[in-house]
Amino acid sequence: MRRIKPLPPYLVQRYHGWKATGYADNAAWHRHLAAEGQHPRAMVISCCDSRVQVTAILGADNGELFIHRNIANLVPPYQPDGSQHGTSAAIEYAVTALKVAHLIVLGHSNCGGVAGCAAMCKGEAPELETNESFVGRWMDILRPKFDKVAEIEDSTEQLRQLERQAVVVSLENLLTFPWVRDGLTAGTLSLHGLWTDIGEGGLEQYLPNEEKFVPV
Repeated sequence: MRRIKPLPPYLVQRYHGWKATGYADNAAWHRHLAAEGQHPRAMVISCCDSRVQVTAILGADNGELFIHRNIANLVPPYQPDGSQHGTSAAIEYAVTALKVAHLIVLGHSNCGGVAGCAAMCKGEAPELETNESFVGRWMDILRPKFDKVAEIEDSTEQLRQLERQAVVVSLENLLTFPWVRDGLTAGTLSLHGLWTDIGEGGLEQYLPNEEKFVPV
């Protein structure tokens, strides 16, 4: 515990700046959220990538989105084995406790996790193949989808298509959760797949009937 240090000064300064401006200008709203609890309209499963600004992309206010981030915005299949499942726990809470109306999977360009998966599939990342690699074992969720893009010769395009497949496999795995299926059947829940281009600011949505992504 001795290695835990005080917050870096630049972050302390930024906090005080926010408290004096951003918070002060919206203090009543923050107090309302604290008193009334959260009632988000949607859950967004996004990548940990610091360049993906979920609230900015979707124009959301504080308290409007329940956001869960993980490597490559992946959803594992439903697996009630008594182990610790962070992403599954977040989905369970969002659907059964918060009663969100929408589940959104948001993928993105230049995803390092997806690139790692592609490297594994090509035999170029032995360090990710070991049981000690949490990233490698997590990216095994996406690994079966590499067959969908294996024949694409352009490496950049191959990765972009695999990034989209990360969204697709997550949507497929969401359907294995019983309370997600129940919400879909009851009409109280909807699923959505998105992919954003970090550099260009573009946003695409997945059309399951056509099995393709189109611009929003």
